Amino acid sequence: MPQLRVAMAQIDTTVGDLDGNVAAIRAWTRRAAQEGAHLVLFPETAVTGYPVEDLALRTSFVDASKQAVKRLARELADDGHGDVTVVVGYVDRAGEDTRPATAGRPKGLPQNCAAVLHGGRVVARYAKHHLPNYGVFDEYRIFVPGDDLLVVRVKGVDVAIAICEDLWQDGGPVQMAGDAGAGLLAVINASPYERNKDDVRLELVARRAAEAGCPIAYVNAVGGQDELVFDGDSLVVAPEGTVLARGPQFREELVVVDLEVPEGVKTPGWEENIQRATISADLVPAYQPTVSPVLEPLPDVADVHAALVLGLRDYVRKNGFRSVVIAVSGGIDSALVASLACDAIGPENVVGISLPSGYSSQHSKDDAEDLANRCGFEYRQYPIAPMVDAFLQTVPLQGVAEENLQARVRGTTIMGLANQEGHLTLATSNKSELAVGYSTLYGDSVGGYAPLKDVPKTLVWDLSNWRNADAASRGEQPPIPENTITKPPSAELRPDQTDQDSLPPYEVLDAILEDYVEGDMGRADMLEAGFDPTVVDSVVTLVDRAEWKRRQFAPGPKISYKAFGRDRRLPITNRWREPAASATLTPPVEVKTDSPLGRN
Repeated sequence: MPQLRVAMAQIDTTVGDLDGNVAAIRAWTRRAAQEGAHLVLFPETAVTGYPVEDLALRTSFVDASKQAVKRLARELADDGHGDVTVVVGYVDRAGEDTRPATAGRPKGLPQNCAAVLHGGRVVARYAKHHLPNYGVFDEYRIFVPGDDLLVVRVKGVDVAIAICEDLWQDGGPVQMAGDAGAGLLAVINASPYERNKDDVRLELVARRAAEAGCPIAYVNAVGGQDELVFDGDSLVVAPEGTVLARGPQFREELVVVDLEVPEGVKTPGWEENIQRATISADLVPAYQPTVSPVLEPLPDVADVHAALVLGLRDYVRKNGFRSVVIAVSGGIDSALVASLACDAIGPENVVGISLPSGYSSQHSKDDAEDLANRCGFEYRQYPIAPMVDAFLQTVPLQGVAEENLQARVRGTTIMGLANQEGHLTLATSNKSELAVGYSTLYGDSVGGYAPLKDVPKTLVWDLSNWRNADAASRGEQPPIPENTITKPPSAELRPDQTDQDSLPPYEVLDAILEDYVEGDMGRADMLEAGFDPTVVDSVVTLVDRAEWKRRQFAPGPKISYKAFGRDRRLPITNRWREPAASATLTPPVEVKTDSPLGRN
C-alpha cells in the first residue's frame, strides 16, 4: 500500500499577529521537512489565531489574512520546502456581496478556511461546513459556511480536509470523505480544553474514522487565548479504532506518523459538492516507517494544573506584561495563584504583597511569608489599618460597609502598585466565591486576570495538594504551606470569622453549584438529587443575585463544561427565581447589596 509521512504541528499562535504566526508556521514546516514529512497539518486559523471573533467582520483583517497565506506559500518555497504539502487554517471570504448583513450572512461573507499550499502557491481552499453556535462559540454570527468537500491527492493518496466542528456533527464532511474514497481525513482544529474532554475527543475521532473508512489525522492548537486554553493532544486513529499516534498536552510539538493507506481512486467524473486537486500522483518509494509516540493524557488535576499554568503564561506573555502582583493573605486561594504564577512565568517575575488588617491572624501573616520563601518570589508587607482608620475618620462607615472597606483599601493598594511598577494584577477569587458573590467589588475582586475563575473551592484544595505532592516526588520543597491547606478558610474581616459563617460546607456548595450552574438544573431536580431544600434555596438566591458582580470580573481560563462568562449568559435585571426560593427574596432594589467579605 502507498505510504505517507504526516506531520501534525500543534503550535501556539496569537490572535492578530499574522506576521508572527506565519514565521512560526515556516519554522515548524522546516522541522517537518527535516523529518521527511510529505504532508504537514497546522491548526484551525493558525495564520490569524483563534478565535478571531468580530475581527472577521473587518474587511482589512480578512484581506490581510488572505495576503498572509499567499505570502506564506511563496516563503515556504523560498525556504526550500515547496515540495512539501502544507494545510493551514486562515480566514477568507466567500465572495463579494453588497447586500446588507443578516443572520447567517455576516458582513463581507468571511469564512473559516483551510488552505493547501504547495510549490509556492495556494493550490486549493476548503471552507468549514459546520459553524458552532453554543458555549463559547458564535461562529455562525461571523462566518459563512462552506458546501464542498476538498480532496487533495498527495503522493498518490487522496486526502480529504475538514475543520474542527465538521467532525463533531453527524454526516457532512465525514460521510462525504467516505463516499469520495479518501485514504486519509485530515482535520485541523482549535478545540478548547475542558476537564475529561480528551476521552471524549478520542472516542469521537475513533467513531468518525470508522464512519469515513479511513484514518483521521486530528491536529489541535496549543496555548492560551483570553479565557480559552488549547491543549494540543493531537492524534491519529485508524478506522478500526487503533491509536497510531498521540501527542503531548499543553505544549508545542511536531507529531510525525507514517501511514499505509489505499491509493487514490481513479479520478471520477463530476461529483456533487466535491472538489479535487492533484498535487502529486506518484507514489512514494517504499521506506522503513518510524514508530510514532502514543502518549497517555495527563491524569485529572494534573491536566487542570497544566491548563491553568499555560493559560496564565500566555495571557501575560501575549499581552505584553513581564511580571504579576498578587495580594497574598496566607489563605489557600492566593497561595495557589502565587504558585501557579511562579510555575508560569518564574518566581523572579512575581511580586507578593501582604496587606494585613487589625483582624489578620499571626498565622496568616506567617503563612504568607512562608509561601514567599518556599516559592522564591519578592515579598512585601503593607499594613492597611492606618489607611482604613484614616478613611473611617473622614467617612464613618459601619457594619458590612466597614468590613468591605478593608477589602477595597487592599484593592486600591494592589492596583496602585501594579500601576506604578507595571505589573499585571492577578485576582485570586475562585469559582465558588464568584458564583455566590462572596467577594467585595472593587476590593479583593480587582485584577486583570483571574486564574481560579473557573476553579471551584474543592478543586483549589485538590490542586494545592497535587502541586505539593508533585514537588515532593521530585525531591523539591512543596510550594504551599501545609497550614494554609488545612486551616479553615476565612476572609478575616472580623474576629473569629470563617467562610462557613455565611456559606454551607464547600463540598455541599460545590455540588449544588455544579448542578445549578453547569447542569442548568432547577430547584425540583436538585431536591430530587437529595440536596437540602433550605440550602438549595439559599445558594440559588445567592447565585442569582450575584450576576451583576460576575459581569465586572476579570477573565480567567475555562476548564469546565460551563464557565462564567460567554458560556453562561443571563440577564442582570431579572426577577425570575426558582419556585419556592422566590418567596424568600427581598425586593429587587436591595439585591445589589455587597458581600461582607474580603480576601482569602
